[in-house]
Amino acid sequence: MDLKFKTMKKLFITAAIATMFSVTAFADGGKKAKAEGEKNVSYTALNKFSAEFENASNVVWTVTPNTQKVEFVLEGAKFTAFYDLDGEYLGRTQEVSVLLLPEPNRKELAAKYADYTVSHVIQYENKSAEPLVYFVDLVKAGKEVVLKAAPNEGLSFFQTIK
Repeated sequence: MDLKFKTMKKLFITAAIATMFSVTAFADGGKKAKAEGEKNVSYTALNKFSAEFENASNVVWTVTPNTQKVEFVLEGAKFTAFYDLDGEYLGRTQEVSVLLLPEPNRKELAAKYADYTVSHVIQYENKSAEPLVYFVDLVKAGKEVVLKAAPNEGLSFFQTIK
């Protein structure tokens, strides 16, 4: 009888452990699968991202020596959000039309850079004193420059690419 009791006890414990693992694996109701690259992302960044961008899809994380970057789709638009290594939100980017630049910036762009072609415009949004900034990538005869544009400010040189 002692052997039967030990065998039953082992079976019961094994069943209990298996149940715990299955409950943990399906704790989210099967709603979301783990995102690509998520295993190296800080717990804080994952939680903040999930709270801020609850309905994001096509989520792909990349961790670099300086930041944690997540590319995702939200309401049909592609975004990239950045977090520091401690998981603090740094901001998000989105490629937008040049028509979204503030009107004074568009006028200055047309006047001073008429011989350049706009390659793309990146909108950068963060929670700092300068919450919305645009980066305009311009190309002319193999030369590529990036300008910074912010509401209530003129265009300013940011960097030369080529």
